[in-house]
Amino acid sequence: MSETQAPHDGTTDEVEVSRVVDPATVRRAPRYKAFFWTGALVGIVAGVALSLYLVGTREAQGILKPGVYATVLTVFVTTVTTLLAGFAAVVADRWSLRRR
Repeated sequence: MSETQAPHDGTTDEVEVSRVVDPATVRRAPRYKAFFWTGALVGIVAGVALSLYLVGTREAQGILKPGVYATVLTVFVTTVTTLLAGFAAVVADRWSLRRR
């Protein structure tokens, strides 16, 4: 095997990679997992706070099972914020591609 050929065992030489990859063209995509986790955590906190506030109001005194109401509201708010975070990640990805 000559020095210019890469080994066939799946490893690459650092010199070879630096010859092939141009740092100016490397795409920097957002980390979707971080966006989704952030959206979920914000949704859980906001959902619990909102549901506890709404269950404690005078209008909510007729609710038979406030725990179920709080759980459903928290799950709904968490779903919405997670989807919004995913949308923000897609927008950030599209925006990063336009800047090229």
